[in-house]
Amino acid sequence: MADGSGYRSVLSLEAAVVLASLPSRRQRQILDAADRIAAHPFQPGDFRSRDQAGRTVINLLDHGCLFSYWVDHASREIRITEITRI
Repeated sequence: MADGSGYRSVLSLEAAVVLASLPSRRQRQILDAADRIAAHPFQPGDFRSRDQAGRTVINLLDHGCLFSYWVDHASREIRITEITRI
């Protein structure tokens, strides 16, 4: 899941389980959305929260799913921690 911005999206185990439960066409839509997020690592998202470690978590609605992620600028990764179907 790499992209021209130099960032790539990385799914947590929890997010991967949600992805695996979906039909293949829907999986592709979710992976495309993850690539769009990685293409714009500085976007503000729809709202922010904090995780248990105190990191800022960006929450973004895209294609009927809420993506919760944090940006690891040092490794140039978008760490998608949760995908919630809405």
